[in-house]
Amino acid sequence: MRYATFSTSTDPSPRLGAVAGDRVVDLLAASKDAMAHAVPETLLALVQQGADAERRARDLVARHAGDPAVTHMLGDVRWHAPIPRPPKNVVCLGLNYAAHARESARARGRDTSLPAVPVFFTKAPTAVAGPYDDVRVDRSVTTQVDWEVELAVVIGAGGRDIPRRSALQHVFGYTVVNDLSARDLQAQHLQWFKGKSLDGFCPAGPVVVTPDEFGDPQAKRLRSRVNGVVKQDASTADMIFPVDVIIEWLSKGLTLEPGDIIATGTPEGVGMGRTPQEFLGDGDVVEVEVEGVGTLRNRIVG
Repeated sequence: MRYATFSTSTDPSPRLGAVAGDRVVDLLAASKDAMAHAVPETLLALVQQGADAERRARDLVARHAGDPAVTHMLGDVRWHAPIPRPPKNVVCLGLNYAAHARESARARGRDTSLPAVPVFFTKAPTAVAGPYDDVRVDRSVTTQVDWEVELAVVIGAGGRDIPRRSALQHVFGYTVVNDLSARDLQAQHLQWFKGKSLDGFCPAGPVVVTPDEFGDPQAKRLRSRVNGVVKQDASTADMIFPVDVIIEWLSKGLTLEPGDIIATGTPEGVGMGRTPQEFLGDGDVVEVEVEGVGTLRNRIVG
């Protein structure tokens, strides 16, 4: 399944949908069928309600995928972030691809040895933006905006001290984020939270793909482009800590909850690591994509 959050020109309220071919099924409208059991209005609520709610959603899609009364063409809707306001900070990994870890260390003049344990930080929920939204940048705050394509994980079943062998059973689905970063703020504040959390600095979507359709999370291609020029091109196979290890480490003594989002790190090719360094300017269009999910396309606006 490919779940989305969308709205239409006649009804701007975001609602839960599922992509079926070239159409998106309005699950709220479909659930008004007298024979259907209701499904939640939001993807976050669907995740939180668990397997029974998701089974109902799948049944609705199977029954209504071809019904023009409750579906819309993909090009006719506005796409929102699948979970527009996460209940907690987005958890992110730094330095989770070997080449990028060394690239980042060289750019900062630091030791280039690889991390022995995952490097976690977070982005504020207010950073989340839609997959095709403009990202407004206050140039009095930052002049060094960088791109980072990342595979993101949405937690389904919560838990604590989750062993690696069962970690992927706790995944509801996968999506894409662009971990936009204000490099000058990172340097000024000596940590990453502020520079990662400016409003709009976490475009996400366009869909959340469930594991049965997505397949192996360690066999997906990631790419980023700026104004059509490829900047990153790698595979999730290159992660230092794969998804199951990330979940194992993060859940040690820390409860993961349904709807938690984990961005799993970015490969080499970010602007900060280039010679000379490159940063996003006003009017630039940055695209990031993960195989099997889709592409985010965001314009930088000053």
